[in-house]
Amino acid sequence: VSRRPCRSTMSAQEQQQAQPPPPAAAAASEAAELDAANRYEAVVPHWFYCKVTDSRERWIPFSTQDSERLEEAHGSGRDKEDLVVPTSGGRYDVHLKKRQRVAVYWEEEVSEVRRCTWFYKGDKDNKYIPYSETFSKELEEAYMVAVTLDEWKKKLESPSREIIILHNPKLMVHYHPVATSDDWGSTPTEQGRPRTVKRGVENIAAEIPNGEPLQIDHLVFVVHGIGPACDIRFRSIIQCVNDFRNVSLSMLQAHFKKAQEQQQIGRVEFLPVNWHSSLHSTGVDVDLERITLPSINRLRHFINDTILDVFFYNSSTYCQTIVDTVASEMNRLYQLFLQRNPLFKGGVSIAGHSLGSLILFDLLTNQKAAPEEDEHSEEGSRTTSSNRGIEEVKEILKKLELSEYCDVFEKEKMDRQALFLCTEKNLKEMGIPLGPRMKILHYISSKTEMQCRAEPGSPLQRDPDSTDDGRNCQYRDVGLGQVSANYPQLNYKPTIFFAFGSPIGMFLTVRGVKRINPNYSLPTCKGFFNIFHPFDPVAYRIEPMIVPDLEFEPMLLPHHKGRKRMHLELKEGLTRMSVDLKNNLLGSLRVAWQSFTRAPLPAVEAASTDAEAEAEAGVEKQPDTKPDETPAAVKEEASLVNVGRLNGGNRIDYVLQEKPIESFNEYLFALQGHLCYWESEDTVLLVLKEIYQTQGITLDQPLPGSQ
Repeated sequence: VSRRPCRSTMSAQEQQQAQPPPPAAAAASEAAELDAANRYEAVVPHWFYCKVTDSRERWIPFSTQDSERLEEAHGSGRDKEDLVVPTSGGRYDVHLKKRQRVAVYWEEEVSEVRRCTWFYKGDKDNKYIPYSETFSKELEEAYMVAVTLDEWKKKLESPSREIIILHNPKLMVHYHPVATSDDWGSTPTEQGRPRTVKRGVENIAAEIPNGEPLQIDHLVFVVHGIGPACDIRFRSIIQCVNDFRNVSLSMLQAHFKKAQEQQQIGRVEFLPVNWHSSLHSTGVDVDLERITLPSINRLRHFINDTILDVFFYNSSTYCQTIVDTVASEMNRLYQLFLQRNPLFKGGVSIAGHSLGSLILFDLLTNQKAAPEEDEHSEEGSRTTSSNRGIEEVKEILKKLELSEYCDVFEKEKMDRQALFLCTEKNLKEMGIPLGPRMKILHYISSKTEMQCRAEPGSPLQRDPDSTDDGRNCQYRDVGLGQVSANYPQLNYKPTIFFAFGSPIGMFLTVRGVKRINPNYSLPTCKGFFNIFHPFDPVAYRIEPMIVPDLEFEPMLLPHHKGRKRMHLELKEGLTRMSVDLKNNLLGSLRVAWQSFTRAPLPAVEAASTDAEAEAEAGVEKQPDTKPDETPAAVKEEASLVNVGRLNGGNRIDYVLQEKPIESFNEYLFALQGHLCYWESEDTVLLVLKEIYQTQGITLDQPLPGSQ
């Protein structure tokens, strides 16, 4: 009996010895896993800034390149100084010591900046919120100890007396304390709803922007229309231009990829120009408030803040404020941009939405074409300009039969502008006798009166000394009816002027301009594009004012994906089919009628051909067959229409393609049609295409239907 347990014991030992030892590979992998679990790797920080909208905080990550730049400056140890790091394409500066993000080109509330490593999930929108930098350091130290010693269940208390528990590397929670404590004395883990805690930006699925190319090829100033809000979401011009810029970056990647890969291009910078706040800070709002009726308060306030901007612009007092603000702001932004980008060699264009486009048009028509085409020959140009002015005075004196006084005026360096500033006293001091003095003064007063009545403050399209009466001339000056104001000069010559949803055509007509001279071009800007949505109630065409005798459609803007929208193709196809059917039916009837009434001809084939030709001629004479019923032919001819020099001989009016849903009800989408340009890929692509075309750079693949 005593042997049995012994034998069984021996048997167990033998079995134990008989089992093979664990494989070396398995042991090594277990050790590696244990090592990895206990190995600590420092967290990679990412920089965020806080955006406050409607008293709600939203933490937005900087782009990867901006964050790396900020981290490099922070790592250099110079953040104790007042180090400034440009971010967001140079539109914002980050003051590293103050941890503040400040707008460069416009006024905006300063944003808090944070170097972020640890995050917790917020209550309202489930977005992750970064902890403060100090508490993040404490969390990181506790995490390092827990990983190194493999000791978890760590509890930390935040500055706001909230509890964070590190259960394991993948489960870390944040408990908010409840507002009132009960008699049972609840523990921190039972207080409030637990929130997820994450370490490192890679674990919170944040959308980190790629950043923008550093090279800027072109600068565009964008002027808003009426009111402080620029789109259907009541956003400011700054936010809308941000959208426009973001769309331009995606369009560059999609349509200029070759040029980007060859490093031929960088990007286009768009900067907003705000004039509304300056106008309404003049005290006019207080005066309006005093006379506004108390009923329908919100509607009246909306009208005072938006619609009245149109009336303000037609008042000489406030028109001066508006044009001064727009011009001085664009000049200020231009100088500041050059200071911050000293290597910039690109051009400058301007864009205006709604009333903003009219303001820019009036400014551009009143620019003085600088005689110095070459900056290096300014003195010579001024001399040329002065000589031209003296020659003009000689022409006037010759017309007044006072040629003998030409030498006197030349000696006094009297040009046309100086002549019109002369008084009787000045002419007397120059030694001009009474009779000639009276003739000159009468000429000056008559010309000044005519210009004030018909053509105030605008560069003339036709010779002001012409004997034709203004009522009989074929073309009226585009400056006709403009509000009398002293239009400031811009410090640069715009390359192109883009008008979005523009009422320029309507205002020119209301002012009395029926036709624009085909030879007229803006004095300092050679490009002009009038872009509009087909349902935009504020937009008007320009081309029919230049070519009034010819009916033709505006240029259809090609879709950015390279084809027409399907519903437009279907509509065009059905129209073409109905026209073909009608033509064939009429042609067949005509042939049948003629074969019935005429004697048989020997050459039947020739007769039928003649009959068909006559039938086609008859169809063309039908009053209900309009040119727009043959879209392809019209489009072919429309692109070849000569629309004058306003856009350098190229087409001016461009219409967007409406979306399928918009075609169901034009009235329903009218307001949206006026505010759609900021996020319109087709609009942005046309702007980029025209800008880069001036630099000899084209799209990767030309879009069908584009000029």
